[in-house]
Amino acid sequence: MTKHSNSLDQRTFEKLSRLYIIALSTIAISVIVSQFLIRKHLKNQQSDSRVINIAGRQRMLSQKLTKETLLLFSEKDASKKQEITQQLKKTLSLWKSSHIALQKGNDSLGLPGNNSAIVSKQFTEINPIFDVINSATNSIITHVEETKISTGKSYNSYIDIIKVNESSFLTKMDAIVNQYDIEANAKINWLRRLELLLMVITLIILLGEFLFIFWPTAKSIRTTLAELLSAEKLAKKMAFDADELSLAKEKSVKELKALSRAMDETLLSARILPDGSIIHIGNRLSRLFKYSQFNEEYFWNMLSPVKNERNSIEELILKHKKTGWQGEVKASTKDNEDIWLEMAIIPYNPTNEKSELLIIASNITEKKTAQLEIDYLKQVGFEEKMNQQKIISKKIIENQEKEQSRIAKDVHDGIGQMLTGLKFNLESVNPENIEKTKEKIHQLKSQTSDIIKGVRTATFNLMPSELSDHGLVPALTKLSKELSRLTDKNIIFFNKTNFDFRLDTLTEINIYRITQEAINNAIKYANSSHILLSISHSESILSIAIDDNGKGFDANKPMSKDGGMGLTFMKERIKYINGRLFINSEEDKGTRVTLNIPLHQS
Repeated sequence: MTKHSNSLDQRTFEKLSRLYIIALSTIAISVIVSQFLIRKHLKNQQSDSRVINIAGRQRMLSQKLTKETLLLFSEKDASKKQEITQQLKKTLSLWKSSHIALQKGNDSLGLPGNNSAIVSKQFTEINPIFDVINSATNSIITHVEETKISTGKSYNSYIDIIKVNESSFLTKMDAIVNQYDIEANAKINWLRRLELLLMVITLIILLGEFLFIFWPTAKSIRTTLAELLSAEKLAKKMAFDADELSLAKEKSVKELKALSRAMDETLLSARILPDGSIIHIGNRLSRLFKYSQFNEEYFWNMLSPVKNERNSIEELILKHKKTGWQGEVKASTKDNEDIWLEMAIIPYNPTNEKSELLIIASNITEKKTAQLEIDYLKQVGFEEKMNQQKIISKKIIENQEKEQSRIAKDVHDGIGQMLTGLKFNLESVNPENIEKTKEKIHQLKSQTSDIIKGVRTATFNLMPSELSDHGLVPALTKLSKELSRLTDKNIIFFNKTNFDFRLDTLTEINIYRITQEAINNAIKYANSSHILLSISHSESILSIAIDDNGKGFDANKPMSKDGGMGLTFMKERIKYINGRLFINSEEDKGTRVTLNIPLHQS
């Protein structure tokens, strides 16, 4: 399949993805809107039914009110009269509160009080009648409670007032209830029309999906079905390879555990509590500072007997116990020997209830001493020489990158010619001549394997597309995976602080090349089986460390020509990006290469 067809398939896939997202989003929005509107109107319908119920009850209460006044008038027994009076007061109170709530709303009764203009007008007409009945009833209750009798012209007149106005109240209240019912039915009809409209819109969207998504996709599937059938055999092989990969993964996990144990013996490490109390000290760190658990309780007391140094380390740990830190620390042994440590403070939680600080350090005393001497030389005129060296380094790096590009072009052209030869050999196969065909197929398999190996080996060290497209971290991730696969070494990449910033292009290129060179040295010369590539950063420093469990070397002895040139180029590159390179190694104890680069995020 050509590059053009790959691009076309990608564009088609992206177009279909966008159409799917738009269609499904539209359906989702329509469903959400319909549910919102339906629930809103159902809620309104609940309040409408409550309003109609209360309004209908008003008619019953008015009739009950009239009945109780008449019973009060006819009752002679004083105790029963008092009981009827209390019941009348309750009926009047409920009738009055419901009448007001229907107009102004009441949360406890579930009445919203948002009446239409028609209903409001009807209540305006019925309110005078309500007030007359309410006043007459209150007068009857007052008269009974004060005189304890139910006779007299004034009492009879109040009953006549209630009886005369009850009919008008019932008639107008019927009109209000009917109006409430009409408005509730109108809301239901509107909701039905809305549901119909949303259903039509949903059906149109589904039809659009069929015409513009599913149907074109079905046509595309039919055209690629033959290719899928031919790839079935390859898929089975890939499934088998996946099983093999799973077994290899389990093996890698076991090897990683072994690597962790080896690192415990090769690194300066410790575990402390956030307040500085010591939990565990690694063997190398314990030997370096002659640590005794009976003498020192706090970590900074172990690192130095000098008060100023202790205070500085204490302040550093307490300040960064939550955020972590990495940098250089000045310490001293009990014999007053100055020690410089490249130290990292890593907060972590071994359990939900407990937090600790992991201290990982390396002894950089010799490198620091040399660096201090270099700094002194810079002050007396060495800076000009270093600037000239940077110019030379830049030229070397630019020439290397040009050479890499040229090699990439040559490899591409060479592989292209080999593929062309492969194509001609395929076309020359004569199925009728079975013997020659078998021999030809055997040659083709061998030639194909050579091409694949050539492509993988020759092009891997060239500029990866991940570096220019996605940045340093994706490029280093692919570097570790590919070299692990090609060399059968256990190479692990660990992004400690989730670094994901983009840097200047030349800075990223140089960091990648230095890291690549360090890993290749560990593979070629150190005879290592495990390599750990780790990256971490602070606000101003990006730090990359390459640790291996190889045979190591004596830094004081001259290196081989190949290894020496590789180290020279690494130093030139790190100078060009104003970074620092540290190499710590001991024979039979592995090697650590550390890169510290100032951050200028872009």
